Amino acid sequence: MKTWIPNRVAIILYAIVIGIFGIFHFMNADMMAGVVPIPGGKAWVYITGLCLILAAISFIIGKKVRLAGYLLALFLLFIILSIHAPGAVNGDVQSTTAFLKDLGLMAGAILIANISPD
Repeated sequence: MKTWIPNRVAIILYAIVIGIFGIFHFMNADMMAGVVPIPGGKAWVYITGLCLILAAISFIIGKKVRLAGYLLALFLLFIILSIHAPGAVNGDVQSTTAFLKDLGLMAGAILIANISPD
């Protein structure tokens, strides 16, 4: 089997997960706005939700994948450092779990950006 087939399946699965997280931003904006570390709370939740959905679309259609992957990784790094790391350092299990989840998603975004032919 050619390696591009399992790679493509993995990218599409990853994109579905990222897209669902983007949809969750719209469905749970009020709850998420409380943890936004910069002014503009709810607006940033909507903006980042849209960006997650756009990254997912980019991965699925195969256009601007490198850019989308690196921007997604940068966004996840910001979330890791500003939202999850403080709680993880203090031993909060939920923050640590979210920290590790987003770290894995960030690694995946970087991998997708690096295997992209564009």
